[in-house]
Amino acid sequence: MMDQIKHFFIALKQIVKGSRGYYIWIGILGFFMLLGWSTYVIQLKRGLIVTAMRDQVSWGFYLSNFTFLVGVAAAAVLLVIPAYIYNFKPIKEIVLFSEMLAIAAIFMCIMFIMVDLGRPDRVWHLFPFFGTMNFPSSLLAWDVLVLNGYLVLNIAVVFYVMYRIAHNMEYSMAVVKPLVILSIPWAISIHTVTAFLYNGLPARSFWNASILAPRFLASAFCSGPALMIIIFQVLRKISDLEIEDSAISKIAELIAYAMGFNLFLFGAEMFKEFYSGTAQLAPFQYLYFGLHGYHGLVPWLWTALIFNLIAFFLFLSPRARNNVVTLNMACVLVIIGVYIEKGMGLVVPGFIPGTLGEIYEYFPTHSEIFVSLGVWATGALLYTLMLKVAIPIYTGRLRFARGAATVGESAAIRGSVTSAEL
Repeated sequence: MMDQIKHFFIALKQIVKGSRGYYIWIGILGFFMLLGWSTYVIQLKRGLIVTAMRDQVSWGFYLSNFTFLVGVAAAAVLLVIPAYIYNFKPIKEIVLFSEMLAIAAIFMCIMFIMVDLGRPDRVWHLFPFFGTMNFPSSLLAWDVLVLNGYLVLNIAVVFYVMYRIAHNMEYSMAVVKPLVILSIPWAISIHTVTAFLYNGLPARSFWNASILAPRFLASAFCSGPALMIIIFQVLRKISDLEIEDSAISKIAELIAYAMGFNLFLFGAEMFKEFYSGTAQLAPFQYLYFGLHGYHGLVPWLWTALIFNLIAFFLFLSPRARNNVVTLNMACVLVIIGVYIEKGMGLVVPGFIPGTLGEIYEYFPTHSEIFVSLGVWATGALLYTLMLKVAIPIYTGRLRFARGAATVGESAAIRGSVTSAEL
């Protein structure tokens, strides 16, 4: 036990060591965290009146970010399947870092839910055994269960694999594979249940479409892996982590398929609404052409659509996706495009026009933006600290043996399995 405690503190020491760039990055994150959480204290004192949310639009910027981040967390499965099911070695080498991103994303999702609560002191009502979850009738209860279950699964896989590698032991697929297989439908379920939270409101016609859950998943498999591609390239630059070009190329190829499907679903939805021309068309008119003189989101949604189309063609071309410049451009475009489309472009028009035909144009206040920046900075810090411990272990620079730990340049074996174990 004493050895384990000692190893734990040695691992923690990794987070205080770093280059000048590392300390600047931590300082920037610390600044935004301070800004965000100090603004949240004001929100706690004054209430949600400091936000732009009102009776007409009761879900806003916080839930927009929550919805986008659930997709980022679910997107880890796009790497898990080729890594563990098809044993594609280049992605298998880096899949743990995508699972860590999923952990950070779920923490951010939970924080965005917390800051969206007018009375966060009543959150204990959602805890099993302590509160009344109204399970299984409540979709919110399902969302709490799937999000926390996915978080536990990812933490278990990452911790187990890292622990075995740190102690110079091979990890067993007999342990990892059941957890990974379980995580695949679970990843799909977290975004499906989130879609059902919107989908299950019949008075909000914009969300009341059976195509919503598939669109959620398709867009998640575009923006999440695109974010991972950028992170992997940064890690390759600033650390000794080896990431093969074939891994990044394969992820980009998978994004192209997901984007094609996402745009197809978008086109199908547009055809149904505009060709039928029913009263349900009003939210779409507001989004893309404006409604009764209100057009606050129109430039944003056209920007998102153009970005997504450009990114799709860049990902579709093997030459473009194998070029660093065009690949990164495509990744940035699809992240921004999906962030707008599945954030403000999804949440706000669900309330416009309202059930009484009233139009209230929502745009987040500086309080909402600052608090959101604080949440993003907190999640980025969490991911950074996980990487700070994981990379030395993964590259063999940090190893634990009974009664001693070694920190150095010596390369050691990475966790791998034999074909017999598979």
